[in-house]
Amino acid sequence: MNKKIRVGAVSYLNTKPMMFGIKRSGLLDRIILTENYPAQIAADLKNDHIDIGLIPVAMIPSIQNAHIVADYCISAEENVASVAIFSEVPLQEVKKVLLDYQSRTSVNLARILLKEYWQLNVEMEAASLDFRDQIKGTTAGVVIGDRALEQRLISPYMYDLATAWNNHTGLPFVFAAWVANKSIDPDFIDAFNRALGYGLKHLEEVVAEQSYPYYDLKTYYTENIQYNLSPEKLKAIELFHYKLKQLQTADLS
Repeated sequence: MNKKIRVGAVSYLNTKPMMFGIKRSGLLDRIILTENYPAQIAADLKNDHIDIGLIPVAMIPSIQNAHIVADYCISAEENVASVAIFSEVPLQEVKKVLLDYQSRTSVNLARILLKEYWQLNVEMEAASLDFRDQIKGTTAGVVIGDRALEQRLISPYMYDLATAWNNHTGLPFVFAAWVANKSIDPDFIDAFNRALGYGLKHLEEVVAEQSYPYYDLKTYYTENIQYNLSPEKLKAIELFHYKLKQLQTADLS
């Protein structure tokens, strides 16, 4: 009897097209599926609690034997809509930025952009569970995922991190990729890719299944999020890892 592959997926709206395929392709018979927020999925992969995970790309270098296994990802070329710095005042007036605990990639992207693109020296603080209530006055916050789509209706100022990265580098940005921590049967990887692609071909059905009043999901899935992992996006991951290493080196100096 073949051992089931343990798969960890992110439980955000942006993964619903890929999850649609996974849950309707017969793949569920071959996997043990876990859904959680990005940083927890990355921790599960790092601790070998799962075999494949949709993880923040910032975590890839920290995972032993990490390698990307799918042709699909969570990325954006310009406005991603669901990863941003939110504030009540213009960014130049912000004194402190709260960093969302749910993703390492987004908060490190914000740190890189604040330093290199906006060239601002602001205090940064790891956020608590209910940190969105603290986004007021000169305190801003990096908010990701579904909560960011809701925050768009609350905060007067929003600075989309994918747009800023694209303006800064000319490249798209990859927020999360499907990564394994061990060798996986090529036949399974082929079936996995076909399952992910199936959902992306049925976006109308995916949208019809969701009830979400805060943002138009058809726009989200077809204009904001990009799912194909292209060579240009692999180049963007490499550049992000380079800049992340520079940031970490500066932190230690």
